[in-house]
Amino acid sequence: MQQQPPSDRSFNNADSFGQAFDEAWQRLSSGPAPTPADHAKALLEAVLDQLKEHPFAEADPAMARQVAEFRIRLLGL
Repeated sequence: MQQQPPSDRSFNNADSFGQAFDEAWQRLSSGPAPTPADHAKALLEAVLDQLKEHPFAEADPAMARQVAEFRIRLLGL
């Protein structure tokens, strides 16, 4: 199955944010990690900072964080 390129479009919904989160997480997680727990926390903050202008994150930052934390648990990131 061929992976689709990142979309240039963002929508104010959890699905759009989740897709952007997954892409940003994969991009930023390629470096070495000091400890898994510390790395995951720092990476979560870095991804959320990178996506702070996403329409969903701007409209409801608390819900965006919850979606991000859910995706980490769901996907085992």
